[in-house]
Amino acid sequence: MKSSRMDNLHPYVPGEQPKDRTYIKLNANENPYPPAPEVIKAVSDFVKTHPERLGLYPDPDSFVLRTAIAKMLNRTGGVLADCRSTGTGCEPAEKDMLPFTITPEMIYCGNGSDEVLSFIFYAFFDSDRPLVLPEFTYSFYPVYAGFYAVPLDPVPLNSDWTLDTKTMTGRACAHDSGTIFANPNAPTGRMLSRDEVRQMIQKSPKDRVFVVDEAYADFGTESCIPLLAEFDNLVIVRTFSKSFCGAGLRLGYIVAAPDIVKTVTTVKNSLNHFPVDAVTQIAGKAACESVSYYVQCAKKIVEEREKFSAFLKQKDWSVIPSCTNFIFTRPRAVSGKKVYEHIKQNGILLRRFDTAGIEEYLRITIGTAGQMSVLCSALSNL
Repeated sequence: MKSSRMDNLHPYVPGEQPKDRTYIKLNANENPYPPAPEVIKAVSDFVKTHPERLGLYPDPDSFVLRTAIAKMLNRTGGVLADCRSTGTGCEPAEKDMLPFTITPEMIYCGNGSDEVLSFIFYAFFDSDRPLVLPEFTYSFYPVYAGFYAVPLDPVPLNSDWTLDTKTMTGRACAHDSGTIFANPNAPTGRMLSRDEVRQMIQKSPKDRVFVVDEAYADFGTESCIPLLAEFDNLVIVRTFSKSFCGAGLRLGYIVAAPDIVKTVTTVKNSLNHFPVDAVTQIAGKAACESVSYYVQCAKKIVEEREKFSAFLKQKDWSVIPSCTNFIFTRPRAVSGKKVYEHIKQNGILLRRFDTAGIEEYLRITIGTAGQMSVLCSALSNL
């Protein structure tokens, strides 16, 4: 009864979403803070004042939202944690100032960055050449590769868990193929500098897209958005799920050259003409206009990340330096599985992978100061 395509599907396994009890969820890289008050007000006012619009199709092009995202990126440079507070809001650190102005034509909005990635796979990656990516990276990439019959060429990480950029670019040239990776990478948390990414693009095929997934860039040190001034084959994927406290909204977007945005839009219009719902468009716009709130949230998460990393090192854990809202770490004295089970019994969920090579590691999302205090107490009692 099934089509032959089903044999290539290997579904993504998300972090555990418990239904039978309340846990402190530090397993899905969600933001522990609620959306900005202005977002809640905007959504509430929209539903109360214009209930009839819930019965109408939303703007298929999300133009108002794309305009708001472009303005937000121009204001922040793409790294919230590094923004400086000003009397009227915030401004980017000097190193993050963009050498050009992002326009709405450079933005594509989708139903979460996962849908955006799906459209990118369909639009730019072929079944006749392997796609180059790191061996350990976002586990949805192989899912889409199987869905669209795209062969993969995974490249092992360096011993310090950084990307082997020389091998990746060499294989991309050998295959005349595209490249995709998360930066900062998941689940490791390591990050390439903008200049390292620049050198990779320079050495990679110019007629193939080069995709940098910046889901966690707002917690890092640099964004690759400025490189769009140099490379028209660069595609940057971002999301509202992490730094904008909006995992429940399902809103992701692309920043790229207008021609790439048009191509992805064509794919979208061939599958689902209305991917971003009306309420999410309202919430996304309000979030972009309340960016100062999210700057403070990002700074608090980075502060807790560094405190928690220091705590783990004191406990003699192996801790990979992180530029994200999570820590990838391994206990030296006991198995990762034992720690996971112990912490779960204490009402806290962490993320553990069964993948060979990282099965002893735990990915721990950074929560609020209170949540991290509870976790540290539970770990101390292990």
